[in-house]
Amino acid sequence: MIDDSAVSRSSASASSDSSDSSASSDSSASSASAAALELRDSATPFGAAPLSDAALDELAASLADGTTIVGIGGSTRFARETFEVPDQLFRRLVRQHGFRALAVQVSVDTAARLDRYVTTGEGTATAALDGAWRPMRTAETAAALEWIRAFNRDHPHDPVRVFGVQPAKARPEDYDAVLAHVRATAPERLAEVAAHLEPIRTAHRVDEHVQRARGAHPGRPFAEHARDALALLRGLPDAGHDERVLTRMRRIVEFHEHSVAGRGSYAGEAAVWADVLGDQQRRTGLRVVYWDGIAHTSATGGTLGLAPERGPQPSVGSLLRERHGAGYASVAVGFHHGDLGVVAVPEPAGDFLDARLGAVDLPAHWLDLRRADARRRWDGPAKLRVISGVYDPSRDAREHLAVASLADAFDVLVHLRRATPVHWLP
Repeated sequence: MIDDSAVSRSSASASSDSSDSSASSDSSASSASAAALELRDSATPFGAAPLSDAALDELAASLADGTTIVGIGGSTRFARETFEVPDQLFRRLVRQHGFRALAVQVSVDTAARLDRYVTTGEGTATAALDGAWRPMRTAETAAALEWIRAFNRDHPHDPVRVFGVQPAKARPEDYDAVLAHVRATAPERLAEVAAHLEPIRTAHRVDEHVQRARGAHPGRPFAEHARDALALLRGLPDAGHDERVLTRMRRIVEFHEHSVAGRGSYAGEAAVWADVLGDQQRRTGLRVVYWDGIAHTSATGGTLGLAPERGPQPSVGSLLRERHGAGYASVAVGFHHGDLGVVAVPEPAGDFLDARLGAVDLPAHWLDLRRADARRRWDGPAKLRVISGVYDPSRDAREHLAVASLADAFDVLVHLRRATPVHWLP
């Protein structure tokens, strides 16, 4: 464990003085940390974690102490390593500390399919992920679901559940149902309705704002197409009065109006998501691990470098901290550089936290900002790099989350030296 900006020391040497200069000039401290963490590089086989079992056990125990919800945020969803650390921590929080729910950034109806798989074994993990948000459709996520299923098979009376943090939303089959109804009742208007729906259903594969960033967007805002399709449906003499079809069409409109592109904001709907998660936690009484991006799990609001004019925005984690106090713990998992397959991420700018953490030349290390000495040395304004679906290396200096107080935003930092790609499902 690294618990100050300059000197690395093992958790077994907690009483030693850590206020000296840099780790690079203190070889004995670096050696102690390396021995304690038994770190690895990107050549480690798929499924292994960057931190040793002992380090993960210690970190999980510290996070479990007095908490109801543990939010673990990654700086990207495209790196295997930034998935494996949350996954391994989750497994330890389940096995060793009684956590029994995983909350993820999907709608409650999508989460219901995931939950059905892990609780009943119906189908496969890969099939359960069909229609889920694209960043979740990876072999790593499927393996995590398979682990939960195996745990539940061995603990049928004490299972792990899967929660979604978003309200129910439109799915591809809603578009199919609307078009089928128009085809059956007003076939002469089918082409007109389809001209609005076919372009916008692509957002279920690639988010609209990502299409814009990649230059693949057809032009007109998807929310406008959706509203026009709803108006057409309402105007049809026979097809427009089936409430079930209208409900599906209204759900499609809401999906596009509430997307990143529809809202014109990268920030999620923090209050709604926090309410959904909180309601499920209160209803079940389960201790929850919440996986998401660092901009969502941060225990304080933050400002996105791609939208500085909006200033600090609340996060799900900030609302959970308001409601649960120290019962909500916040972890940030980031990395220094790496080839993510979809993009090569360079070394971070010098004013990024990722660069400061990367000054410790170790494959991985972690820092507990709840310790008084670490807080004194590290607290203050900070920029943490964020690699999203619209990341562009040419504007790397803007691709960040800025927080006013690092120690208020995150209880624990995990830093990985190098990242490699996740394995995408077909």
